[in-house]
Amino acid sequence: MTAVPNIVIIGGGIGGLTAALALLRQGLDVDVYEQSDELREVGAGVQMGPNGTRVLHALGLKDALERIQFAPSHREIRLWNTGETWNWFELGAAAVERHGTPHLMLHRRDLHDILADAVRSLKPDGLHLGKRCAAITQTGDQVEVRFADGETVSAAIVIGADGIHSNVRASLFGLDAPEFTGCVAWRGLVPFDRLPASVSRASGTNWLGPHGHVLHYPVRRGELLNFVGMVERDDWRVESWTVAGTTEELANDFRGWHADVQAIIENLDLPYKWALMVRPPMARWSEGHVTLVGDACHPTLPFLGQGAVMAIEDGYVLAACLTKYASDYATGFARYEDARKERTAAVVRKAAENRTSVFNHKLAERDTIALSVAQEWQQERVRERMEWLYTYDATAVEV
Repeated sequence: MTAVPNIVIIGGGIGGLTAALALLRQGLDVDVYEQSDELREVGAGVQMGPNGTRVLHALGLKDALERIQFAPSHREIRLWNTGETWNWFELGAAAVERHGTPHLMLHRRDLHDILADAVRSLKPDGLHLGKRCAAITQTGDQVEVRFADGETVSAAIVIGADGIHSNVRASLFGLDAPEFTGCVAWRGLVPFDRLPASVSRASGTNWLGPHGHVLHYPVRRGELLNFVGMVERDDWRVESWTVAGTTEELANDFRGWHADVQAIIENLDLPYKWALMVRPPMARWSEGHVTLVGDACHPTLPFLGQGAVMAIEDGYVLAACLTKYASDYATGFARYEDARKERTAAVVRKAAENRTSVFNHKLAERDTIALSVAQEWQQERVRERMEWLYTYDATAVEV
């Protein structure tokens, strides 16, 4: 193996582009192959805790983020039917003082664009579109990747960053068997100028309900509201972010909820729905000259707000490992897995556990609401649940 290996990344999403940028900044040769004909991300929001922002700033993206980010002042919780509101916890300057970097709310497309621009600035021809991975073959010190259009490329190292339905993972370890959670999630975006003033422009908001949960927050400098609605139902089991539903079906899932929730739903241009699935942690992520990052190896439920951030952390730590062990990929992969598997498994586990507090059947009973909110959503509990996430520093991990 040469001292500076050529690296192929399969998947041009947030995790793949973060890994590519981190590797290129270390002087390694990287090409990214994305199956879509256009380099784009789905129209949805993403929360970026201080642990994720810390990595993006370390990658030189602070100024670019400031042009597209929304930094909320606080988080609030509201009751599903009455709209009763509690201040949940402070963000803004308080988050920066506590963790060193801000808590941000972003449009996924905006984040994706600044990552892609940063990769192209270092390697203008490094992104290849319309390239769906069909097969991977390892021989000697090389990996051959065959694409659906018949083209093949060879590399010393391949990184699978191709998401929850990863072809790279399937090539290495076979097909997985996800388990349906009994929950369906909805997402969509709406301009703030279509919404009533009672829908907060300053904060992220969680609506608590007995059989459903709504999260919404501003993105793109506060111009758009990102909506996520999760509901208990067992009649939809398609795990895809790109299946369109209707506002009528979505409104039916949240019938009886507060007028503010209904106003958001009514003004969504096009809602999308997907079934929430869980998978057990993988015993290993690497095989030979190939390894995985992000949802390809540890997909997580959206009950902790850390899915995209874990992919960002993965990309940075993997780049650090491959830089330090450039002539010894096996050690690099081993150190990467050692550094990341326990943390990501904890995130997957905690996100699954959070479903029990998100769907709290006691919230249907008026005399137990205050106690339920106090037990599950007080600020001390937030710190218990979130501090271990936010204080982690992927840029300082010992590899």
